[in-house]
Order: sequence, then C-alpha cells, then structure tokens
Amino acid sequence: MKCEHCTRKECSKKTKTDDQENASVDVPSPAHENGEKGEFHKLADAKIFLSDCLACDSCVSAEEGVQVSQQNAKDFFRVLNLNKKCDTSKHKVLAVSVCPQSLPYFAAKFSLSVTDASRRLCGFLKSLGVHYVFDTTIAADFSILESQKEFVRRFRQHNEEEPTLPMLTSACPGWVRYAERVLGHPVTPHLCTAKSPQQIMGSLVKDYFARRQNLSPDKIFHVIVAPCYDKKLEALQEDVLTASRGSRGTDCVLTSGEITQMMEQSDLSVRDAALDTLFGDMKEEEVRRHDGASSDGYLAHIFRHAAKELFNEDVGEVTYRALRNKDFQEVTLEKSGEVLLRFAAAYGFRNIQNVVLKLKKGKFPYHFVEVLACAGGCLNGRGQAQTEDGCVDKALLQKMKGIYTDIPVRLPETSSHVQELYQEWLDGTDSPRVQEALHTAYQGPGHPANSRDIKW
Repeated sequence: MKCEHCTRKECSKKTKTDDQENASVDVPSPAHENGEKGEFHKLADAKIFLSDCLACDSCVSAEEGVQVSQQNAKDFFRVLNLNKKCDTSKHKVLAVSVCPQSLPYFAAKFSLSVTDASRRLCGFLKSLGVHYVFDTTIAADFSILESQKEFVRRFRQHNEEEPTLPMLTSACPGWVRYAERVLGHPVTPHLCTAKSPQQIMGSLVKDYFARRQNLSPDKIFHVIVAPCYDKKLEALQEDVLTASRGSRGTDCVLTSGEITQMMEQSDLSVRDAALDTLFGDMKEEEVRRHDGASSDGYLAHIFRHAAKELFNEDVGEVTYRALRNKDFQEVTLEKSGEVLLRFAAAYGFRNIQNVVLKLKKGKFPYHFVEVLACAGGCLNGRGQAQTEDGCVDKALLQKMKGIYTDIPVRLPETSSHVQELYQEWLDGTDSPRVQEALHTAYQGPGHPANSRDIKW
C-alpha cells in the first residue's frame, strides 16, 4: 500500500513547459568541463508537484512554470562555468544562503554535528567556485521582529467593524501563494505583512551586502538552499529595494536534496570552511536556531512578546496542546480564569482547510495562527528527507528533529548584528525604509479555483 506522499500528480501547468525543458542545452559541471576527476550526473529538472506544495493550476502560470524549471543545478553550473571564461564582464559573484532547517538534514545524512555539517557544506560549495556562503537566520530575525510589532499593533486596533485579527503568518510561500491566488478575500487581509526570511535575505544580499562590496546587484548571483520546492515559486515574486531596482533578490533556489545529490556524485577534494557573514568578519558564529520544534518558531516568539507587551506577563516555556492532531496545536495565556491570548499552529493542508473554513464562517477563536503548508513543519519539506520512491524517510526525519532540537536557541532581540543593521541599513527601527525593505502587500482578491476542489 502506498503512503499518501507517494501519490504524486504533476502540476497541469508544468506539462505545458515540457518542450522548452527538453530543448534546453545540458550544462556540464565545472569539474567535467575542465577535465577534472569529479563529475556530476544529470540532475532532474526542478518540478512542482501537487504533493510538494499548495500550488494548483490556479497558482502557476505557463510562464512561471518555465521559470521554475530553470531553477536547477544546470542554471547554477551555468554561472559557475561563465566565471571560468576569459570574458570577465560576464563574471558573477556567487553567494549561497542556507536555511536553518536544511542544516539538520545535511548533519543527519552525513552523520555529522550540525556545526561540522555547515562547514562541510560551505567547503563543498566553495570548492565548486562559490564565493560566499551565508546562514539565513539573521533574515528570520528581522521577519520575526517585524511580525511581533505588527501583531501588537493589530491586537490594539482590532474591533468588530474592522477586524484585524486573527493574524496569519506569511513566512511559508506555499501557504501565501494559495491564500493569494485561490482564497483571496477575506483571508488575505489577515496575512502578516512582514516579508519572509527568503525575501529579506534577498534584500540583505542584493542591497546591503552589495553596497558593502561596491557591487551592482546584478553582478551577484544569489542562490538559496531550502527544504522545500515552494521557495522556487517564491523567488519569482521577489523585489529588492535597491538603487537600480529590477533586481530579483534570489536568482535560483536549490533544495537540500538537490545539493546532497551533487555532493554524493562529486569526487572533488573538499576542505571544510566556516560560514561567511554579511559583515565581512570571518569569525565563525555557533549555529543557532529560533524557538520552533521544526520551523522558525513565529508562534513562540510572538506569543512571548505579546504577553509582555500587552499584559506585562513574562512567559518562559511555551506549552503546546495538541487538538485535532499533532499538527494543530494551541497555546493560551490565561489570568484569573480569563483567556488573554489564544494562539494556534496549523501545519499541513487539512488543518489549513479547517482554519479557512472557520475564518470564513466568523467562528474563529484565535488571535494568531502560525500556518505552514508542510505537515510536520519545515523540517519535513519535500525537498529533503525523501526516499527514492518519493515517501518521507521517517527514520532520517526523526534524527533531524533531534539534531534541530539540540541547536541552541537565540532570541532575535539579542542579536547585536540585527540592531546594527536597523540603524546602518534601514535608518532606524521605525523608518520608511523598514516598511519598504521588510514589509510587503498582497495581491487583491483572487478568483477561487473552480476546476476542482483539491483534497489531500
């Protein structure tokens, strides 16, 4: 009997791009081109599956299908190979940013500590010709801090005539795209306007870091290593606040699994290397995470901040209570028998359907919901921890969860680099640049999909 994750239906829009994909020219790896021993086998083109994300045929246009299919190893190697040519005018600075939920996968896959895994990954990428390898945790710091402020503001402004609650997180691209393209109003006004970590990292690399290095944004080729395929779709919509405009924050997204395939097929000699920082100092910081069991932990951080800011209550350990299933959990702040705050975490499409249904009926008791498209959270993204037949590798995933839990937690408020960036890059914490660089607006009411009701 097949597990539900094995039943894949390829996106209908994706089939329209097959001719373009088949006509594309194979790009040899740098090792192959230079006659070196190392050789990479042909990697599968990036594809969007209905089981990999919430993108249905209302979400992905034919043009987007082509663009997504181009975000693969061939595009990455194309830039690496251009840098080996004599025409320096076409050379790019390659920067790779790694999501924190990808590191436990590399650690579990290669039986390394998370710190050693980050050094091995960094060394491998630099052996290919990548110039800088960053950690996206600092971008998540910004996203969480801005989400905290927005929730407090919404809570204070909320009223029956113009409800601003519940606030729904906007860090998961699969969920946001589904909300925008399929659900539309009345869901989109509840989406938090803070940009996702990937979007903010794009701005940090293409704007802040580019200016520090005296580079034009279009001279940087920025790659994100992520646990899921939805990030590829998200990259198509990114706009970066730069002087030149028109520069996409992320040029290519590769999943953790795609990178692992490269590493396993490579015979290149690799020397471990420390992760870089956006600030130019090469001091390696200890790998840190945010307070989430399998994600960036928006719920826990925003809950603590709101409890203190709104009710002067200090919350230590956040206690989760599973309701419908392990992927729908509730957290409450109570005082003298009164519920002051009621938060929820809803992971996976079935739970999202229930949230949307109750929200539309006006029978939704929560102030805030952390919404993630993947059941089990970001660690369970379909771009990693998969068996060859497309099922979840449960043993590997369990190992990854243990590794992720053991990573020390760092509160976004305690990052001195973030506070420096607010001043140096954004002219303060409440400046117009903060709104432009760290917040977004969502598309107007979409047209609900009527071709089929997606059931998972």
